[in-house]
Amino acid sequence: MPSPRKKTAKRKSPRKKTAAKRKAPAKRKQTRRRKKKTTLRARLGRAVLWLCIIGFACMAAVLFIYSRIAATYDLSDISQMPERSLVLDISGREIGSLHGENRKTVTRARISPLFIDALLAREDSRFYEHGGVDYFGVARAALRNIKERSVVQGASTLTMQLARNRFGLKEKTFHRKLVEVMIARRLEAKYSKDQLLEAYSNLIYYGSGIYGIERASEVYFEKHAADLNLSEAAMLAGIIRGPTPFSPFRDIDAAKAQMSEVLDRMVATGGISADDAKKAKTAPMHIRPPERRVINDTYEMDIVRRELDLFLEDEEIAAGGLQIFTTIDLDLQRAAFDALNNHLLSIENLSGYRHQKKSEFRGRDAEGKRVNPRYLQGSVVVIDNDTGGIRAIVGGRDLRDSEYNRATQAKRQVGSIFKPIVYATAFNRGLLPRQPVDDGPIQPGDNIAGAGNWRPSNSDGKSLGVQPAEVGLIQSRNTMTVRVGNYAGLDNVLKTADSLGLGDIPRRPAIYLGTFEQTLKNIVTAYTIFPNGGFLHQPYVISKILTKDGKTVYRSGIMGYRAVSPGAAVMTGRILEKTMDSGTGSSARALGFRAPAGGKTGTTNDYRDAWFVGFSQSLTAGVWVGLDQNERTISGGYGSRLALPVWTAVMKAAEAKKYPMGKLGFAGAMNKVELCGQTGLRPSKFCRQAGIVSTLEMPGELTPKETCKQRHDDKRSFLERTFSRD
Repeated sequence: MPSPRKKTAKRKSPRKKTAAKRKAPAKRKQTRRRKKKTTLRARLGRAVLWLCIIGFACMAAVLFIYSRIAATYDLSDISQMPERSLVLDISGREIGSLHGENRKTVTRARISPLFIDALLAREDSRFYEHGGVDYFGVARAALRNIKERSVVQGASTLTMQLARNRFGLKEKTFHRKLVEVMIARRLEAKYSKDQLLEAYSNLIYYGSGIYGIERASEVYFEKHAADLNLSEAAMLAGIIRGPTPFSPFRDIDAAKAQMSEVLDRMVATGGISADDAKKAKTAPMHIRPPERRVINDTYEMDIVRRELDLFLEDEEIAAGGLQIFTTIDLDLQRAAFDALNNHLLSIENLSGYRHQKKSEFRGRDAEGKRVNPRYLQGSVVVIDNDTGGIRAIVGGRDLRDSEYNRATQAKRQVGSIFKPIVYATAFNRGLLPRQPVDDGPIQPGDNIAGAGNWRPSNSDGKSLGVQPAEVGLIQSRNTMTVRVGNYAGLDNVLKTADSLGLGDIPRRPAIYLGTFEQTLKNIVTAYTIFPNGGFLHQPYVISKILTKDGKTVYRSGIMGYRAVSPGAAVMTGRILEKTMDSGTGSSARALGFRAPAGGKTGTTNDYRDAWFVGFSQSLTAGVWVGLDQNERTISGGYGSRLALPVWTAVMKAAEAKKYPMGKLGFAGAMNKVELCGQTGLRPSKFCRQAGIVSTLEMPGELTPKETCKQRHDDKRSFLERTFSRD
């Protein structure tokens, strides 16, 4: 048998072995690459993970830090915000507002739902769906800004705007935005949506110096926020994004364009129908007219500001929100303002009038610089006799032309208006109304203390001879007044003037004729002694001040004192009453004022100043007319011509308002006494035989005790005279 073949191992071909050797390194390289990729992905993953961890950590740190910053802001009561203090008249009607911000806060229930709908459609349509930050809105705004390649849309929610405005976060920085976001989240956690809406509506600026929806409604539309219609609500919501350019006072077309945009947004958000929007766009609108847009620039507000600074600390004034009750009567105030303007306008329209007219004043010169008016000016003050409360005060014809308050700041020569003070002092020294006084020229032998070579004369250049003392006051005789003043004594006259608040008067006899300066307010205050029997009440305008919650922080008291004796005041007042019937004030009767009253005109040299001050049972009022430049007004510009007609119009307005205008009582007991018509003493049988005895009412304290000793061979009595004007 053949021997078996031995199996031998198959040998690989050299070619196959070479190929295998070539593939092995390639596979190893691929494996290594896969391992490297896996390692890179792992590293990248770990890096991303760490970055995320770090990012979240940083974000958490930022949120923690800014939440701590936000926690430093006091959110205890967002309803408390600066308000202007309201100034009210004697009947509680608003005169104006001052200090703080021009705002009135109201509750959510007192805001028209139409405004809330318009506000949300315009500013934050998802207000009830977010928690202070609208992330959907942020994304939407970001996409829009990327598309437009500029910042055309913001993402601030209404709550964020509230945070920004409530806490003054005005700078445009990332830091400010983060603080704003965190405060907004805190606000949302602390307050309800309605509370946030209420605070926002009360806080936001609406242009023209107005804050809050209530004040905006009142100023722009003369109605309360609760009464806004759809057009008005949309316009106010549209103002918010541009309070100055979109104010209807500044640009009504721009305001209406914003209103239309808001209405369109309300349609888009489903708040109203397209038909409602169309009607609202074309509906007539009442915008406050220009003549009623400036309500704070008045002379009564000027005196309130000045007086308020005396009673409150700066912090109380700055906080605002006060209710300031005054003694001003708005009806009488307006009547006084109109009476002054209307009468001075009639003077300007006289033929040959040579001064600037109010209608010609433009406020600026040819170079555009602001100038002061040169037209005829005046002032009015009305004071309540019983309290000293100022019922009306007018410091000029237009505060916009000149802030100078001529009632309280302008010191002008008083002239004959001072003569009653001289007579009251003389009566207090023992002079009687019927005692004779010479009206002749002043002579060296008259021994007028301190007169030197001074020789005053009467304005008419005439002399009436010897007359009863009261005639000198009724007819405003200069020479008689100088003699009466000399009898009273210069120091005594100065003392009386000082007790009436007219101090700082030069010590010379010329003051008997009013050759010194004083304000109208002080002169009117001095005249209140006549209807008050010598008692002077300190004038005031603020009666009480309340905080917003009704707490009283100030209440005035009626302050006064005895300035002159009752008898002297009553006798002078009686004579001034005669002046209204037959003396220098008699033209008031011709102008239709019939009520019992007393008063005195005053006219200074060359007709530079015209005065009239008078009183009724309840009020004392004064009027001054002149030029700021202290020039001659018009020829014949007597007080009876320039000032008295204004006073008459004011007092007739007061009478129509039912201010008491009864018989002048004159405080103090009055006795009927018989007096000699020539000496003013108790009559003797010779006085009766001469037929010169008259009956007179006098204060008991000043009734003469001495009996006349003259024989009166001249049986002529004093005849009634036709009195000339001042």
